Amino acid sequence: MPLKLSAVLITKNAGEDFERCLQSLTFADEIVVLDSGSTDNTLAIAKRAGARIFTSQTWPGFGTQRQHAQQYAQGEWVFWVDVDEVVSDELALAVQAAIDDTPVNTVFEVSRLSWFFGRFIRHSGWYPDHIVRLYRRTEFAYNDALVHEKVHCDGAQVKKLSGELLHYTATDFQDYLSKSVRYAADWAEGRHRRGKKANLFDACSHSTAAFLRKYIFQRGFLDGRHGFLLAVFTAHYVFNKYAALWIKTRR
Repeated sequence: MPLKLSAVLITKNAGEDFERCLQSLTFADEIVVLDSGSTDNTLAIAKRAGARIFTSQTWPGFGTQRQHAQQYAQGEWVFWVDVDEVVSDELALAVQAAIDDTPVNTVFEVSRLSWFFGRFIRHSGWYPDHIVRLYRRTEFAYNDALVHEKVHCDGAQVKKLSGELLHYTATDFQDYLSKSVRYAADWAEGRHRRGKKANLFDACSHSTAAFLRKYIFQRGFLDGRHGFLLAVFTAHYVFNKYAALWIKTRR
């Protein structure tokens, strides 16, 4: 029988919480993992979960890596999950219902609810974080962005799935900052390749605007001290993006 649903993930040193992610995907017909050089027990966890495991020797960026991973999927439908996400029971049921009777040229977006150092964030522009994660394998795919990649689905009908994708994006301080710096560097590299430039005034002005937008205009203050910390970290990330681009410009 042809497979109906493939849950697909890209990994590298996913950590112990990866098992919780995979346990929430038992409703899929297969789990496909494309790993890019994990040195922890990521592959052992994936193997215990019965995943089909593939490896990549290079890192082409998030978008292209997702394109490569999709090529290994065998299901009619592809459902994307990141290693720090957990599919809620309601969302799992919604996914299964969605793929039973859906016309062509249709994609589905989920609502992500993100965890930030001890609290789910429901304001600050983080919720509801609608993101396309479910589509027919032969119809759509991700773009080739180095970071902040998206499913290329212009002209498609976009439907929302009930339930939430629980995103444990910030549980370890050092890991969170390391990931933030890596994303900033990838963003700067992508802009640099397109001939974009920046200066330190850009870094200061954009980071200040990011704090005000996150904390004031997106009502981050309603998330309490966590909202303030998130606004500061967002400003720090934006500063790093433009600072990294400025450094590349000078080189």
